[in-house]
Amino acid sequence: MPEQIKSDGKREHAVAHRTRIDITEENESRDWAERFGVSEQRLRDVVAKVGPMADDIERELARGV
Repeated sequence: MPEQIKSDGKREHAVAHRTRIDITEENESRDWAERFGVSEQRLRDVVAKVGPMADDIERELARGV
């Protein structure tokens, strides 16, 4: 997927291709929570438990714990 260019000219990769979730970024946290179908608080809780790697978070959420 092509990179997106912000209005300030900086390039950023689309969220779908990121492997690490930065929950301190409001937009990113919201986008990932939506992608996983959970609340932002649930996402923060899981990140605190398993770390910021998207694959680990997805596995934890799939467990339903």
